[in-house]
Amino acid sequence: MLLETPETMPQTPIFSSMLGSSCSGQVQPDMGERCVDPVYQDGNIVSGSLEALIERLVPTMDYYPDAKLKSFAAKIIQLLKEWTETFPYDFQDEKSMKELKEIAHRITQCDEENGTVKKIISQMTQNLLMALSARSQYQEIKEKFRQPATDKGTILKTKPQSTQKDILSVCCDPLILAQQLTHIELERVSNIYPEDLMQIVSHMDSLDNHKCRGDVTKTYNLEAYDNWFNCLSMLVATEICRVVKKKQRTRMVEFFIDVARECFNIGNFNSMMAIISGMNLSPVARLKKTWSKVKTAKFDVLEHHMDPSSNFCNYRTALQGAAQRSQTANSNREKIVIPVFNLFIKDIYFLHKIHTNRLPNGQINFKKFWEISRQIHDFLTWKQVECPFEKDKKIQSYLLTAPIYSEEALFIASFESEGPENHMEKDSWKTLRTTLLNRA
Repeated sequence: MLLETPETMPQTPIFSSMLGSSCSGQVQPDMGERCVDPVYQDGNIVSGSLEALIERLVPTMDYYPDAKLKSFAAKIIQLLKEWTETFPYDFQDEKSMKELKEIAHRITQCDEENGTVKKIISQMTQNLLMALSARSQYQEIKEKFRQPATDKGTILKTKPQSTQKDILSVCCDPLILAQQLTHIELERVSNIYPEDLMQIVSHMDSLDNHKCRGDVTKTYNLEAYDNWFNCLSMLVATEICRVVKKKQRTRMVEFFIDVARECFNIGNFNSMMAIISGMNLSPVARLKKTWSKVKTAKFDVLEHHMDPSSNFCNYRTALQGAAQRSQTANSNREKIVIPVFNLFIKDIYFLHKIHTNRLPNGQINFKKFWEISRQIHDFLTWKQVECPFEKDKKIQSYLLTAPIYSEEALFIASFESEGPENHMEKDSWKTLRTTLLNRA
């Protein structure tokens, strides 16, 4: 239910109750002092007191007279429907569910159509219970796999065989691999909900108030997606470091550069950043002989897009361009926008941290919440895009299950590919070899 502007919203006293005990609509107005009007800018509230907000949400005799009680009920239903669909976790405890049912019961009593409202509310409640059940099952599955899958690979003692299966033996087309990565990204993004994102804000408030939150289970969705980013970065590094021959290793590096570029063209910035991060890991970055054979012009362009200076200004410009393309797109292919998720989360974090909830005059800082809401709304719009690319189970299976070396294993593979070049690397290599001997 949208807030009305001063031009369209009647200036009348607030009601003490949204719904009375009967259907007559005869509820008594609050005869206390009127609250200060909120401040508007371009038709949107930028500040105001909580009381002023409530005044514009609660119907009055002038705005909703007895003859319009049916419209009033429709508005309440719309509000409850959007609330239960967007934030179902708000109703996961018995108390909130009981309150929802009580409000629903009062509305159905006012149903002049004799059953229409009751059917709508029944369907809304059923959808809410299904959503809570589905998300509960998803959490139970994730609970078993909470640990990041970054240590699947075994510690190397000898170089792997050159005939060992690698990503190029599964997919040698950068565009197809980028499309399959996009499939995986969109599947994971679909499991992130508004309450997961708002949990960042509520968790920060709890920490600021020195409260211990033992129920921060909703962040599992965020952790799972963050783990996917880390796994992809480590997979890229693993695929490069374990290649025996320099020529093949060079080809592997150039292949991932092309995959990252295709991800950028698609609008899949998260996979692109993960690939670049993997190639910038120390075990890969130190392979100077390999990089000397790589045509780095395309990689330089990618790094330019992801340059962290000026708060990732280049990336944000590219993201804005993709978002504008998505708004006017006629096909799902052009609607794809997958932002760098950890940067998206940081933006929400700093918006909440830097800007206060209330202004110095005590009014609520609506401008802050409008901005947080806008960013979350954009993300929800992007996550609803259906992936237009054909799914390749073989490629996806490899991306999701291929062995991933630990950081220690990556360094060992890297040193075996190109020996240590300075005292620091020689010391590191010596320490790693001693560790291996002790384990043996």
